[in-house]
Amino acid sequence: MQDKIFKTLLILSAVLIPIIGGGIILSLTIDASGAFEKFGFWEFVFSDDWVTTAGKEKYGALPFITGTLLTTALALIMCIPFSLPVALFTGEYFKGRKIAAILGTVIDLLAGIPSIIYGLWGFYVLRGAFMYLDLSPQGSGILTASFVLAIMIVPYAASLSAEFIKMVPAELKEGAYAMGATRAEVIRRVIFPMAGSGIFSAFILAIGRALGETMTVTMLIGNTNQMPDTLRTTGNTMASIIANQFGEADGLKLSSLIAIGLLLFLITAIINIIGKILIRRARHV
Repeated sequence: MQDKIFKTLLILSAVLIPIIGGGIILSLTIDASGAFEKFGFWEFVFSDDWVTTAGKEKYGALPFITGTLLTTALALIMCIPFSLPVALFTGEYFKGRKIAAILGTVIDLLAGIPSIIYGLWGFYVLRGAFMYLDLSPQGSGILTASFVLAIMIVPYAASLSAEFIKMVPAELKEGAYAMGATRAEVIRRVIFPMAGSGIFSAFILAIGRALGETMTVTMLIGNTNQMPDTLRTTGNTMASIIANQFGEADGLKLSSLIAIGLLLFLITAIINIIGKILIRRARHV
């Protein structure tokens, strides 16, 4: 009886998840069709116009796509040098020791902090520091938002990477040490090849976290509807423009914001698909 109930739940889950995903895409596509019909899909994607004047409305997603990809790429670049050493510290160098357990607890705590807390810290502390160091004229901007995003995704990447590093068989490492390999050589030639696909998937998940982040970015990016020409300038991401303007939008503007949401969904899906393809190739190498 229990087996039948369990199998039924599995079947329902396998059926419902694709239906829910397809329903989300369908509803977004229907609601976004007004913007695509008015401006054309590719013109909407590659236009940097955002004119809200009645009778002269013209909307384009390029500034927000650029802001999203810029902040995500910068956050990932800043995340890697911090998350990998932490993962090696807890998953290899001090595996099973009290200091690794304490650091792991701190990482889990950081991962559980709500994004609004990171946003408040960035707004009241980091923004002034960036102005003082002349990294951003207004304190807010692409660089500021990216820095806080990096801090937010480090716990995800580090925690997951550490788990994959711990899964490397001890026999392989001991064999390498027996042949005279140093700790650095074991990490480079044994641990990274064995755990590489898992570590890569951890960073793919971190990218997904950064792509969809809303509140922190909204508080720190400056919220200007313009193409960012440098990392020091203000801008907007796809999530932040929706958060800022969805409540007061209607008609063509509402359709354009939903279209931006659909594009964000597609970009996230494409990045995850590419990541899975690369992971599969890495496993077969």
